Amino acid sequence: MFDPLKPRTCQEPVIELPHHDLPEEPGPAEGCDVCNALDRRRTAARQVGDMSKVTDCNVELRRHPHLREKQREKR
Repeated sequence: MFDPLKPRTCQEPVIELPHHDLPEEPGPAEGCDVCNALDRRRTAARQVGDMSKVTDCNVELRRHPHLREKQREKR
């Protein structure tokens, strides 16, 4: 039975997971109002420490059609 006052112990050794660098954040497409709004929203979220919203904005920027066009041009 679980006793909340008893210290918990770990029976297994700690597993070290590999560290992966995060991908570079996408930038707004030049002249796109939607991209620029997402970029401003991401900046505001970062200033208040809302990293979940920062991630959401990055996902939206990556999925925005303008960025897909830019990625095709790089190929």
